[in-house]
Amino acid sequence: KKKLIIMTVVNDENNNPTKTHVLIFPFPAQGHMIPLFDFTHRLALRGGSSLTITVLLTPKNLPFLSPLLSSGVNVETLVLPFPFHPSIPSGVENVQDLPPSGFHSMIHALGDLHAPLLSWITSHPSPPVAIVSDFFLGWTQNLGIPRFEFSPSAAIGCCIFNTLWTEMPTRKNDDDDDEILEFPNVPNCPKYPWSQISSIYRSYVHGDPAWEFIRDSFRDNVASWGVVVNSFSAMESVYLEHLKLEMGHSRVWAVGPVLLLSDAGNRGGRTSIPVDHVMSWLDAREDNTVVYVCFGSQSVLTKEQTLALASGLEKSGVHFVWAVKEPVQEDDSTRGNILDGFEDRVAGRGLMIRGWAPQVAVLRHRAVGAFLTHCGWNSVVEAVVAGVLMLTWPMRADQFIDASLVVDELKVGVRACEGPDTVPDPDELARVFADSVTGKQTERNGVVKLKQAALDAIQERGSSVNDLDEFIEHVISLRQ
Repeated sequence: KKKLIIMTVVNDENNNPTKTHVLIFPFPAQGHMIPLFDFTHRLALRGGSSLTITVLLTPKNLPFLSPLLSSGVNVETLVLPFPFHPSIPSGVENVQDLPPSGFHSMIHALGDLHAPLLSWITSHPSPPVAIVSDFFLGWTQNLGIPRFEFSPSAAIGCCIFNTLWTEMPTRKNDDDDDEILEFPNVPNCPKYPWSQISSIYRSYVHGDPAWEFIRDSFRDNVASWGVVVNSFSAMESVYLEHLKLEMGHSRVWAVGPVLLLSDAGNRGGRTSIPVDHVMSWLDAREDNTVVYVCFGSQSVLTKEQTLALASGLEKSGVHFVWAVKEPVQEDDSTRGNILDGFEDRVAGRGLMIRGWAPQVAVLRHRAVGAFLTHCGWNSVVEAVVAGVLMLTWPMRADQFIDASLVVDELKVGVRACEGPDTVPDPDELARVFADSVTGKQTERNGVVKLKQAALDAIQERGSSVNDLDEFIEHVISLRQ
């Protein structure tokens, strides 16, 4: 039997029994880790003198913590070995190195950290009084200490997921991907075609032990002691109130937008172009004339989608920055072949970034007026804070929920396309791009107002600062 090695980096000052110890446990995907680390940063700044904060990671995810550790806040790290899982290749510890279908394997694999984590908690001289863990880690409800779910998704996303996993609705016709699933108990009665429902939920296999574990883990979210959401009341008050109803208590704190540690481009990986080069390119453009294109850390466009998007950008005549993740070719040729000649034809008005883009800095630049986005919640929140119009192309997960919220309810976005396999019409895309930097005044005014509401929420005495303070007070009260 291999000996289990648990590594804890301890600072003696933090081992102070007068401080309240909180454990933070992120899910290893960029879209989940970044907002939870940003929340941890705010937690440390706001409650630092009264809190000891420990962040749990597996070894290969430690580099993602670097921006937080170098920000000067006092945070411990607990490093547990990544558990073996038959569906996860040896050495892989983050879903960025797995296909989209790998999410459920990662959820299942991390469940095996229960025993070593429980052992660490019970043997610690000043154990944590609470754990804040990602909503994919519902099983952390069963560690003998109050568990707070951290949602990197919208409050409406939480409402939908809770309903799905507790009520387990099904299709009447198993072959009909367009069958509408309604959520009459959620405010505004949202409804979505089956194909737009969470793929993790749609993949559930009744009776399979791994899937029963995942189902129970999601159900544990509803039973958690409280919820922390990266949203704010002016944006989602009706859904935040519904969450309180669903959970049967008022321990729901909207603390967003969680402020970012920095605008650096290294938060999620390598970038092909230095950040200052991107900024100087944007500096040479007029206000609100650039369309930024990015589909997040997981989504990869097909060859046909990439060509249609390139054609739309070319025909539109707009200036653009495109963070491109090109599909791997079936043959041995390089990834770049798809766009051969395109960059030369759009030289001067188009900038291509391969790899991770400095998205926050790009969105906040005065030249950027519109954002073609997959509607991952982090991207939505970053666009709102930057006051940038969203052109929505949701692909999977909670992105369809977010797109409906952005376009139909908040009215701060315009539909561009939808679905992971849809190939858009280049002429229609070109029109959407051109309109986005010249027209859409109603949506533009809306996003300016929402930006101000977001900034107000994170000012002193703003709704999100008040919620963060209440959360800290509540956690400290758990020691008594």
